[in-house]
Amino acid sequence: MAEATITSKGQVTIPKSVRDALGLDAGDRIDFVETEKGVLIVPVKSDLRSLCGMFKGRRRKPATIEEINAAIAEMGDQS
Repeated sequence: MAEATITSKGQVTIPKSVRDALGLDAGDRIDFVETEKGVLIVPVKSDLRSLCGMFKGRRRKPATIEEINAAIAEMGDQS
């Protein structure tokens, strides 16, 4: 397992073996995702294929005007 040290400014150098495993290069962005078991480092890729399945489980048909108005009214009741 690779190891790194946090600097006084909160910076970390990601070990080469981890960068290679994640396919990271200089300038790439990463996300830190909290899970029950710890924190994952996930590369942020702008490849359109990475968006596949992003809306899985969402509505297949558009919301009706009545549903939209009800949702807006509900949001107004939260104050």
